Amino acid sequence: MKTSFFIHVGEVQAVRGVSFTVNKGEAIGIVGESGSGKSVTSMSVMKLLQYPGKIKSGEVLFKGEDIVEKTDKEMMAIRGNEIAMIFQDPMTSLNPVYTIGDQIIEAIRRHQGLGKKEAKEKAIEMLKLVGIPSPETRVDNYPHEFSGGMRQRAMIAIALSCEPDLLIADEPTTALDVTIQAQILELMKDLKDKINTSIILITHDLGVVADVCSRIIVMYGGLIMEEGTAEEIFYDPKHPYTMGLLKSIPRLDLEQKQRLIPVEGTPPDLIKPPVGCPFTSRCPYAMKICTEHRPPYFEPSKGHRSMCWLLHDKAPKVKVDTGVKRGTA
Repeated sequence: MKTSFFIHVGEVQAVRGVSFTVNKGEAIGIVGESGSGKSVTSMSVMKLLQYPGKIKSGEVLFKGEDIVEKTDKEMMAIRGNEIAMIFQDPMTSLNPVYTIGDQIIEAIRRHQGLGKKEAKEKAIEMLKLVGIPSPETRVDNYPHEFSGGMRQRAMIAIALSCEPDLLIADEPTTALDVTIQAQILELMKDLKDKINTSIILITHDLGVVADVCSRIIVMYGGLIMEEGTAEEIFYDPKHPYTMGLLKSIPRLDLEQKQRLIPVEGTPPDLIKPPVGCPFTSRCPYAMKICTEHRPPYFEPSKGHRSMCWLLHDKAPKVKVDTGVKRGTA
């Protein structure tokens, strides 16, 4: 899939050819820094892109049907029902003039055809499921009467009210404190197991996906740099960008005066993206071929792929210690 934004200075190639599969009941993580194309990928899947954004080419196959070819009316029947999304900021995603209950009830009645009484009963059940205390009274509260963590739980309740087959969570814990983050992530794991929903968790924080996702996709410059199991990404990364992200994570096992190692430089200009690997200008192992040709995907093991010339048979062998030890990630 390729997605671009057509603005007055040119075409911003936000997603430049991304392809991946999400299996039933599986949780995958998409990680990368700001501007890597994570959120645009999710908005493309939901067909929520507005002008000047456009899906240029490719397919989004859901249950064997191409969502890209669906009309707006057909997508309204899919969004919130079969595919749901949790947005980054619950305060701006929730309508401040409607009660939390009304906003859950609207989704239930639109897609499941229940009466108002039955829909309210289910709304209360959903608030209870996501851990909202006293859901019978809280259902009539407005968003401003909820804390940040409770608003995010309410957003999850809305997203899960119709028991979707796929849940997309775009930075669901960014605005929350560490304790609430852990609770929200644990909640998502529990709900995945209870209703067998597939999850795409989008974040810039590798630590967030470590305990939730079985498979991780690392994006940069509108492309997938590396994909593998959580075990492979954390303990046997093959792409220098993945290695750089891991080395920049604060960890409890670091010595007090030990400095974090940042990924130096800035992301590429996606109006004029590099011909070769987009990470070349920031990569300490860059070779001449990296600037001239975009590398193909190499598979060091089945299901583990990396877009890096270092994996070519004739490339110099590089082994980098990311500092992440088993049991510390």
